[in-house]
Amino acid sequence: MKSNNFIFADLSTYTPKETMGFYQTVFGWTYYEADGYYSAYKGDKEICGLYETPEKFKQMRMPHFWMSYIQVNSVAQTVEKARELGGIIEVVDDSALGKVALIRDPQGSGFTVYEGDQLTHTRTLNEPGTLIWNELHVSNVAKVIPFYEGIFNWTFKDHGHGTYNIQNHTGEHIADLMEFPNDFKGKYEYWVCSFGVQNLAKTRDKILNLGGTVVSDEGDRILMTDNSGEAFFYVKEV
Repeated sequence: MKSNNFIFADLSTYTPKETMGFYQTVFGWTYYEADGYYSAYKGDKEICGLYETPEKFKQMRMPHFWMSYIQVNSVAQTVEKARELGGIIEVVDDSALGKVALIRDPQGSGFTVYEGDQLTHTRTLNEPGTLIWNELHVSNVAKVIPFYEGIFNWTFKDHGHGTYNIQNHTGEHIADLMEFPNDFKGKYEYWVCSFGVQNLAKTRDKILNLGGTVVSDEGDRILMTDNSGEAFFYVKEV
């Protein structure tokens, strides 16, 4: 796998059964459980994961959320660089699948780095029902660009109006960065997952009928929440 690239996403939810039912209906995913972790498949293709929010985070009233995963060569080195550049290390863990660390950038956006070769690389370019893109929404790009340049060797190409293409060390466009005022995006800084769909209008209506909400309709894509009203994601026609 290529290092410093997005490979996976999973969802933390207080209500696994209700949440799985929502995504099964919207995207046609089937879930398989192992040791309390649920892997979502579409046919025989793994798509993403889901787990119940740990009790200590429920007590903190942490919201339901989608988490983006980034492949790295060394979790230890990435954690060290992140600390040096003002990041916050929330969790470092070693599992059967590999080493992981949950890191927050200097403005609080959380992401997970992964070291190993057992986690399936599930992001695609344009397949319906799959993770197709990752995007960072922040209120001040100047506070986070040096951080990501330092830990991932990414390059940020300014397209004006607070929009940046994120390129890896080979110049491949792998994600985007958007600067928004807090009165538009809310008080949190975050990475957003995008999922491909065959019909945007039908998917929007399906999500609404299942208790989801529209956060922002951008025409060619829609930022929506699931039935928790908290975990948000983009749907985009592919």
